[in-house]
Amino acid sequence: MTKPTSLKTFIWFPGNMDAALEFYAETFTDFVLHSDFNPNAGQPRFTADFSIYGHRFIGMNWPGGDPFNNAISLSLGVDGQAEVDRLWNAITAKGKPGQCGWCTDEFGLTWQVSPIQMIEHLENPDREKAAYANQALMKMSKIIIEDLYE
Repeated sequence: MTKPTSLKTFIWFPGNMDAALEFYAETFTDFVLHSDFNPNAGQPRFTADFSIYGHRFIGMNWPGGDPFNNAISLSLGVDGQAEVDRLWNAITAKGKPGQCGWCTDEFGLTWQVSPIQMIEHLENPDREKAAYANQALMKMSKIIIEDLYE
């Protein structure tokens, strides 16, 4: 064996992968389309190999598959409230908000938009402050960093 084994997340889009790739390219500042396959000119792509913030995906564009559900989500660790707001607003513009930073894009894929600053509150050595942050988080849809402070 000359190449190491790799791991990519496989996503089966129900016929709307091209629109999803366009949205992801517009929304995520580090989106790369590595390759795609289209056996029929003039038709949507059949597969695409792409990455978002360095995480590799294989997308397949085929109607009739199982719909996405909340059993799996993609977690975005972002720096600061402005980036939380930007990504949350983009994803929920045609998607839907959830709880504790989770939201679903218009294609049915679930994301969690989590500020990296959140962990300092949830893992605060002062147990009362950590408990306060956890209780505040449980009441949030979009995560608001300043609301994690006592």
